[in-house]
Amino acid sequence: MRPGSLLLGAAAAWGAYAWGAHLLTLGCVWRGPRGGGRVALTFDDGPDPAWTPRVLDLLGERGVRATFFLVGQRAARSPGTVRRIAAEGHEVANHGWSHRSLWLCGPRRTRIEIGRAHDLLTGLAGRAPRYFRPPWGMVNMAMFPILRRYGARCVLWSIQPEGLRPRAADLQAAHVLRRARPGAIVDLHDAEGTPDAPARLLAALPAMIDGLRGRGLALVTVGELVGGAPGS
Repeated sequence: MRPGSLLLGAAAAWGAYAWGAHLLTLGCVWRGPRGGGRVALTFDDGPDPAWTPRVLDLLGERGVRATFFLVGQRAARSPGTVRRIAAEGHEVANHGWSHRSLWLCGPRRTRIEIGRAHDLLTGLAGRAPRYFRPPWGMVNMAMFPILRRYGARCVLWSIQPEGLRPRAADLQAAHVLRRARPGAIVDLHDAEGTPDAPARLLAALPAMIDGLRGRGLALVTVGELVGGAPGS
């Protein structure tokens, strides 16, 4: 077989493994029920030893429960923050061990990314995480059977006010309030990914929370949104 044919075959196999897997994300949780007037705030990429406690302080002042999708390596460096998240009634969820894109992970590496973080977070939070969010929303074919093995579900989002491009705090709050509907899952970032993202988030949160509640929306965890437990 010619080298060109081998490269084309490898590219096709990778495309099916990575891009093709996105067809299966129709089975992931993108949003909750439209009835009930609930919205879930979710936080990715932490725990950050400086910023996550400040986010927790703000949520505590306003009586809000949220879901934190934590990176295993960062959780291992800040175990007290993970314990605080769980102790204050928030939901601890899995965001992989190293925040490596699953597009770059074969089946073995995918098992390590999900399983190692799952085990660590279970020990720190006192219960197994029920939800997993792939970094950048990038999935592969190996992810789905591995999640079934751990009894976890893939959770994505319906609103993301800031991704790879910085967005000012007031624009983030306005974006969320403009698009929020019952059942929405809002994807926020309490750790450094995009430069200065946590600072912008912290500035945006008060207007975001007050605006959502002003529209009669209750702020809940993903588990509460999907399972229907009482919200705030």
